[in-house]
Amino acid sequence: MLTPAFVIHSRPYRETSQLVEVFTQDSGRFTLVARGSRGPRSPLKGLLQPFSLLTIAWRGKGDLKNLTEVECPDYSLRLGGDLLFYGLYLNELVYYLLEAHTPFPEVFDGYARALMALTDGETPELPLRRFEFLLLQSLGYAVDFEYAADDESIIRPELLYGFERELGFVACERTADPRTLFLGAHLLAFAEGRFDSPALLQAAKRFSRLALQPYLGKRQLKSRELFLKRRSNP
Repeated sequence: MLTPAFVIHSRPYRETSQLVEVFTQDSGRFTLVARGSRGPRSPLKGLLQPFSLLTIAWRGKGDLKNLTEVECPDYSLRLGGDLLFYGLYLNELVYYLLEAHTPFPEVFDGYARALMALTDGETPELPLRRFEFLLLQSLGYAVDFEYAADDESIIRPELLYGFERELGFVACERTADPRTLFLGAHLLAFAEGRFDSPALLQAAKRFSRLALQPYLGKRQLKSRELFLKRRSNP
C-alpha cells in the first residue's frame, strides 16, 4: 500500500544506493534504503530530495527497511534562496524531535501546510512559528498561555510574565532576565494562535527557542548556521 511521505534527508549509501529519511503520514519518521537509486539508469535518480512529496511503499522487519515503490505527484515544492534554509529548519525539527516509527499525523499535516505557505510567498516567520507551536503541543510540551502557572490567575495583558521551563508563565518583576519576559497581551494572542504583528512574531520566536532548547539539547542546527553564513557573505 502506498503512503504519502516527505523526504527529510538523503545521503549516499554504498556504491549506488541512498539512505533516505522520510516523514510519512501513517508511520512517522524512519530511514529507508533506496537500493541502486544513484545508478545512472535508476528511475529514482535525483528524485529523493528534501521537500519532495511522494507516495511510497517499503518492506522489511528491522529498523532499516527497503524502499520498494515510489510514485511522484504531478506537482513539486521548490524552495530557493532563503526559503531553502527555512525548509531545512523544519526538517531538522522533524528529525531531532520526533520519535522514529511513531505516527504524528497532525504534525505531518502541519509540516505540509508550512511548506506550502513558504512556496506560496507567505511571510516565512508565520509558518515557522505555527509549526513550532504545533510541534510543542503534539509532543506534549504545550504551555498554558491563559493562566499563570504559580497561582492559576488569569493572564493580564498589561503585566509581564516570566517563562519557567517545566512550569509555564509566572508574574514577575522587570528585573528578571529580559530574555524570559513576555507581555501578557502577547501570551493571550498566542493562546488564540495569532502572530499578526512584528512584535508578536518576535516574541513567538523567542518563546519557541526557549521552549525547544531542552529537547534539542546541545545540537547546533545546521540550517541556522548556514542561514547566518549566507547573510554574512552576500
